Amino acid sequence: MIPEDGQLSIKAVVFDAYGTLYDIQSVAEITEDAFPGYGEIITQVWRIKQLEYTWLRSLMRRYQDFAAVTRDSLAYTLRILGLAYENDAFERVIAKYLQLDLYPDATAALTALKPRKLAILSNGSPDMLNALVRNSGLDDLLDATISVDAKKIFKPSPQAYELIGEVLGTAPNEVLFVSSNPWDVAGAKSFGLNVAWIERVTPEAMALACVENELVAPLTMFKAIRTQMDELGFAPDHRVRALSELPGIA
Repeated sequence: MIPEDGQLSIKAVVFDAYGTLYDIQSVAEITEDAFPGYGEIITQVWRIKQLEYTWLRSLMRRYQDFAAVTRDSLAYTLRILGLAYENDAFERVIAKYLQLDLYPDATAALTALKPRKLAILSNGSPDMLNALVRNSGLDDLLDATISVDAKKIFKPSPQAYELIGEVLGTAPNEVLFVSSNPWDVAGAKSFGLNVAWIERVTPEAMALACVENELVAPLTMFKAIRTQMDELGFAPDHRVRALSELPGIA
């Protein structure tokens, strides 16, 4: 329900973690360091397969947590690129997921959204999320860090979004869910949440990046596949360009 002043009656703001609060592209430096000349393609294929494995495992009803999915998708990526590696190199790359860079405007945005309840709902496993939140300093701002592991199924399953109400005691219309991932936006909106999409890559920028290059770079291909709104029949309530714009709508 939107009051007469136009502001949403929001009691809680819930964030996706990977790609929304935390920059998944920040693994590129360590992948390049571990595998010189292959950093960019490893980074993009790894993330594409990581997401694909969450959906496949959900459909197959063969759940393994996000830590296992992250390892399996990296192993796939290195194998298909024909890259031999020592275990130490593999573990150094994996460890970056516990130290992902926080988007620069994240802390200020969350601070401005208080006193509403603030939480993360993520595909990440509890150990991964707790380490990430602690290492980035968001543990002082968040009321809850919610992992889909409690339901043993990944977003965008409705069962995953049910966790918000179960943990925070809120109704769907009292929650603003924030994600930069279009598939997550569609899933949250389908469930009945108010949804804000962080549109970090505009359609115009996307089209220009594709037109200007004869060969499509791995990062451009990733953006084309994973950053543009999907044709699933569910649009976000709000489109913003950065986390810093959220206090103006919540």
